[in-house]
Amino acid sequence: MIRLDERFSTYLNGTKTFLIDDVRQKVRGYGYRCDGSSIIGYYVITDDWRLNYDNNEQLVFKEEI
Repeated sequence: MIRLDERFSTYLNGTKTFLIDDVRQKVRGYGYRCDGSSIIGYYVITDDWRLNYDNNEQLVFKEEI
């Protein structure tokens, strides 16, 4: 399982950002995605986007907030 706190806590508390479409995005939150019975991936919420990843850490889709 991907340890989200280890991976993204520095983004929440520091100056690290995501670069999405040539725009710097601050991470606002993250969590796991499930299908009702198992974890199917995780999401990362930035200033303008919700990025949805699978368990192989591949971007599945992004949706504008």
